[in-house]
Amino acid sequence: MGHRLSRIYTRTGDDGTTGLGDGSRVAKDSARVAAYGTVDEANACLGLLLACELPEDVRELLTALQHQLFDLGGELCIPGHAAIDDADIERLEAHLDRYNADLPALKDFILPGGGEAAARCHVARTVVRRAERETVALSRQERVRPQAVRYLNRLSDLLFVLSRVLARAGGHGETLWRHERRGG
Repeated sequence: MGHRLSRIYTRTGDDGTTGLGDGSRVAKDSARVAAYGTVDEANACLGLLLACELPEDVRELLTALQHQLFDLGGELCIPGHAAIDDADIERLEAHLDRYNADLPALKDFILPGGGEAAARCHVARTVVRRAERETVALSRQERVRPQAVRYLNRLSDLLFVLSRVLARAGGHGETLWRHERRGG
């Protein structure tokens, strides 16, 4: 590790800028900061999910995903840096296939919920979707490797499937959206 923080506050961001991993400074509301900041937020959501009681295989997977999200945040924080590759995306797809194989086919939309762990997983999913949108927005302004966007897309899909798995594992089941309801 190159730098140790002996003091957390630096005052260098008081002017509304922040330092990127390459040493350059950008506005705190830049597209790049929004993208890697939302990746960080998604990682925090996974940490909140990990505070729940979870099946051990899901716990191990989520911990590995946290490490990859940290890597992805680094990729987005350092222009030109590469941390996520095609093999990472292929691993997400393999997890998706494995966890989805035992779930019933979807015929209706699912409302977020299904117990605490499943609900937290849904929140993580929506934050990952926002990170994906913000990374796409960044890619319209600056070069972003396509693996970053693809990784976030697959990760949100995986979190949706894991939400379904956790709803069942917790004994809560899923709440299906009733599109033909009347009233409140």
